[in-house]
Amino acid sequence: MPDPAPTLDEAALATRLQRLAELRAVLATVVVGQADVIEQLLVGLLAGGHCLLEGVPGLGKTLLIRSLGEALALDFHRIQFTPDLMPSDILGTEVLEEDHGTGRRVFTFQQGPVFTHLLLADELNRTPPKTQAALLEAMQERTVSYAGKTWPLPQPFFVLATQNPLEQAGTYPLPEAQLDRFLLYIRVEYPSLEEELAILNLTTGGAQPALPQVMDAEQLLDLQRLTRQVHVGEDLMRWIAQLVRASRPGEGAPPDVNAWLRWGAGPRAGQSLVLACKARALLRGRLAATREDVQALAAPVLRHRLLLSFTAEAEQRSTDEVVQALLRALPGPG
Repeated sequence: MPDPAPTLDEAALATRLQRLAELRAVLATVVVGQADVIEQLLVGLLAGGHCLLEGVPGLGKTLLIRSLGEALALDFHRIQFTPDLMPSDILGTEVLEEDHGTGRRVFTFQQGPVFTHLLLADELNRTPPKTQAALLEAMQERTVSYAGKTWPLPQPFFVLATQNPLEQAGTYPLPEAQLDRFLLYIRVEYPSLEEELAILNLTTGGAQPALPQVMDAEQLLDLQRLTRQVHVGEDLMRWIAQLVRASRPGEGAPPDVNAWLRWGAGPRAGQSLVLACKARALLRGRLAATREDVQALAAPVLRHRLLLSFTAEAEQRSTDEVVQALLRALPGPG
């Protein structure tokens, strides 16, 4: 049976929105700037999806996720992905234990760090594909299978991963199947001059105080249920479906855009975009998604789900440019 939907009375809604505003404010006291990154990370939490943050070292990706873990009263584990990391280091392993009552020895499954609410997969692309694949079932099914048995993961469960750009030495590209399991692919850019001055002042003084805990697991699950109640009009839903379909070669994109595409997004991209738009609308105090939400989130949802053609690579086109071209070609309702 699905969980009952929360009541949408004004007082309860105002309380929930205030809680979200407090969480955003707490994160802003630790991470200077990066307002879009913080918003997209909160979109992922409300939509119940995983997020992949990419940026060069030193931009605060790990700090942001650790701060989120502190601000939420959730179980939090961090895994530093390295070239020698094994799947059992993530999922767990069987250990031989002796039953003191009978003297018999039995194998017992010892749960790994993936059994948590919030998992920080730091520098995910520094480990080989075999170990990366250990997260596939956990990210999609929220379960772990080992030695013929299946264990459910705690709810809520999020994988918030960081990666360095592939041009950095010692990295392995994430496979398409794993990339597709991330709701959002968030790019973390360099700060502005004023933001960098603020960072220097914030981080070179005294010790930072502990962050207050803003909400617990049940309150977050309640917000996720509320997110799914946000309205998406039929015209907007059709536009999202058309955008996703147009990202596939030969499925409706203009010829010049179509020439840049080698492989397009699947149905999971449409589901992700709808949920992300609902979450962004709720973050901004609305109970209906708008065209602006789709435009703001199309790139983070689609950029890791498109495979560009040799033509696009020769013309030095990025996936973000292709997404913007699709938005211009299919302007949508309104």
